[in-house]
Amino acid sequence: AAARSLLQTINHGRNQRLEIGIYTFGEVTPDPLTGRPVSPAQRLRDLIEEIELADQVGLDVFGVGEHHRPDYAVSSPAVALAAAAARTKDIRLTSAVTVLSSDDPVRVFQDFATLDLLSGGRAEIMAGRGSFIESFPLFGYDLNDYDELFAEKLDLLLKLREAERVTWSGKHRAPLEDVGVYPRPIQDPLPVWIAVGGTPQSIVRAAMLGLPLAIAIIGGQPERFAPLARLYRDAASQAGHDPARLPISINSHAYVAETSQQASDEYFPTYSAMMNRIGRERGWSAMTREQFEVGRSPRGALVVGSPEEVAEKILFQQELFAHQRFMAQISVGTMAHEKVMRAIELFGTEVAPAVRGELSRRSGSV
Repeated sequence: AAARSLLQTINHGRNQRLEIGIYTFGEVTPDPLTGRPVSPAQRLRDLIEEIELADQVGLDVFGVGEHHRPDYAVSSPAVALAAAAARTKDIRLTSAVTVLSSDDPVRVFQDFATLDLLSGGRAEIMAGRGSFIESFPLFGYDLNDYDELFAEKLDLLLKLREAERVTWSGKHRAPLEDVGVYPRPIQDPLPVWIAVGGTPQSIVRAAMLGLPLAIAIIGGQPERFAPLARLYRDAASQAGHDPARLPISINSHAYVAETSQQASDEYFPTYSAMMNRIGRERGWSAMTREQFEVGRSPRGALVVGSPEEVAEKILFQQELFAHQRFMAQISVGTMAHEKVMRAIELFGTEVAPAVRGELSRRSGSV
C-alpha cells in the first residue's frame, strides 16, 4: 500500500504543470572580464529589471537570497521584492533563502505579509539555515546553536501564520503572551518552503511539518539526490501528510544562450571566479574548465547550454524527482546585465514553453 501511494504521488508530480523560475543572490563582485565591480545601487536597479522581465516572459517565480557580505547586494529580500512587486503582475516573489536562524520570526512574518499585500498575494518565504555564517555574530547568535535556533524559530514562524494572536515561548527569544501580529497576509496560510542542501534531518523535518521542500543541487550528479525526494515523501506519508500535496523544488545553477558554446564561454568566467572566491574561504581546490564542462554534461549538475540543452536537463531532472518547481540561479558571480537579461528572455520564451509542452505531451499520453 505504501509503495502504491508513493507511485501515485510520483505520477501526480509528473502530471502536474511544472513551475519554472529564477533566483539570484545579487552579486557585486568585480566582473572577471572587465575587472570593474558593479555598485550595490546599480545591482539593485538591475535586479528589479530582471524580475520585471521574468514576469513579462511568463516565468512563474523569482527568488532573491539573503546575505550579509560585501560580495552581495541583498541583505533584506523582502525589501527588494517589495520594489519588484510594484513593477510586476503575475510572478510569485520569494526569498531564496531567508536565514531564519539569525532573524526574528515576527519581523520575517510581518515583512512577507506586507509583501503579500503589496503584490496581491504573490509572496513566499523560503526558509533555510544559510550556507554562510556572517549573520550569526552580526545579530548576536552563537553558531553552536545553529540547528536549535532554526528549529525553534521555524516553530514560531509557523504559529504566527496560523493565528492572528499568538502565545509562544522558547529558549532563544522573549516569549509571546496572547499578542496580535500584524498585518495579516492575503494568502492563508502564507507559503513557507524549507530549503535544504542535502541534510536528511532537515528533509525529514520539512516532511513531518508538511512543508514544501526546495533541494539545492549545485554539484555532483542529480540522480544522487533522488533518494532525498523519496525520503521526503515517505516521511511525509508516515506523518499523515499527503505527499501529492507537498511540492518539491529543484534549485540549480543555470544559464542559457543561443548556442551551447556561447553559454559555456559566457558563464564559465563569472561562475568559476565566484566559486573559486568562495572556495578559497573553504579550502576547495580551484575549478578548472574541464570540471566545469563535466558539470554541464548531460548527467552533471550545471544546467548550462542552449535552450534545447537546458530544456532537456530540466526534463531529465523531472523524470528523477517528479518535482513541481524548477529554480535556475542564472547569475553566479557578476555578469553583464544585458547577458543576464538575454538569458532570462530565452529561459522564459524558449526553455519554459519547451519544457511545459513536453510535459503536457507526456501527461496526455499516459
